Amino acid sequence: MTTSALSRPRDNRRIAGVCAGLAQRWGMKPGAVRLLFVLSCLLPGPQILIYIVLWAIMPSR
Repeated sequence: MTTSALSRPRDNRRIAGVCAGLAQRWGMKPGAVRLLFVLSCLLPGPQILIYIVLWAIMPSR
């Protein structure tokens, strides 16, 4: 299995496609990455800021 470059797909987006792009890059299901992101938001940290930065720097396909 080959991995693709980190980018946001046009299909399978929920908000911005960041989780779908990360899931595709890591060979995971998008729903699993979304769930992990939501669960990580329960912990203290800059998760939302990281999401916004990834949204800004990840190219759209």
